[in-house]
Amino acid sequence: MLKRKDNTRALAAFLAKKQQIDAMLQRIVALSEDHFQVSPDDVTWGHVGSLEDYAALLKRITDNAFHEGEYAD
Repeated sequence: MLKRKDNTRALAAFLAKKQQIDAMLQRIVALSEDHFQVSPDDVTWGHVGSLEDYAALLKRITDNAFHEGEYAD
């Protein structure tokens, strides 16, 4: 008979990391809903560059999570 491995610690670590990610996502969504704290009249190319950086970082995450882009099978 095979003995089942105890994954209690791994599960706790997984759930703690998931909670961190969920909190970060909530903050990003709130910031986006607030137009990244920039009023339309104040938008500059610097703000565009910042959003390009954010988008590139998020693309790396989504590509990895969904096996797309450089992470495609």
